[in-house]
Amino acid sequence: MSDPIIRVENLHKRFGDLEVLKRINLEVDRGDVVCIIGASGSGKSTFLRCVNFLEEPSQGKIYIEGQLMGFKELPGGELVKDSQTNINRMRAEIGMVFQLFNLWPHKTVLGNVIEAPMVVRKQSRDEAVAIGEELLDKVGILEKKDEFPSRLSGGQQQRVAIARALAMNPQIMMFDEATSALDPELVGEVLEVMRQLASEGMTMLVVTHEMGFAREVSDRVIFLHNGQVEEDTTPEAIFSAPKSDRTRQFLRKVLH
Repeated sequence: MSDPIIRVENLHKRFGDLEVLKRINLEVDRGDVVCIIGASGSGKSTFLRCVNFLEEPSQGKIYIEGQLMGFKELPGGELVKDSQTNINRMRAEIGMVFQLFNLWPHKTVLGNVIEAPMVVRKQSRDEAVAIGEELLDKVGILEKKDEFPSRLSGGQQQRVAIARALAMNPQIMMFDEATSALDPELVGEVLEVMRQLASEGMTMLVVTHEMGFAREVSDRVIFLHNGQVEEDTTPEAIFSAPKSDRTRQFLRKVLH
């Protein structure tokens, strides 16, 4: 067995007196699709943001491909914040797709996709354009490459956001409620792209309300409740025979 691509040890996150994440321990193997479900306010988005250090953990350690994320460990075990250069280097291995698309409104679709590879990965414009067009074709939106985001539907904008994240050739893709801001008829086109990525072996952490997607595509489903892992098991087990009362209550609400 190879080492896990993500390892989380005793993760806590506090905002003032509010403890949003408590004692989270989990591992994700390369190629796994892990869906994270739970009620609003259970800490799902904060967890993703801690993994790529958009939020600094209050306690605990996160390893990406065996490397400590966001901190350096001194010989005595004390953790000090790592350099921004190192944080950015590791963060470049993690593609993040948000609920709101966060596209640059002043750049075209293709401009959005090629910017980071040219600036961060130092790709030539020709190389970035070739890869960008290939990815826009992959997500089914190449014909819109010269449009500005304001001319696109929400589903189209989210597919551009996925292509933009993939353009950095990340090792891990994280989706934070990627479909929840979309009109219902547009959800399917984004989930289809995510299904395709999963079938190609991309490691994915997916915060979602789409229980059908979680059941069909994930290798594991994690149920977060009040900032803690209440259940971490196969989709078959969690949807057919959840062990926890809280999981049962949550699924009763969302599945009916």
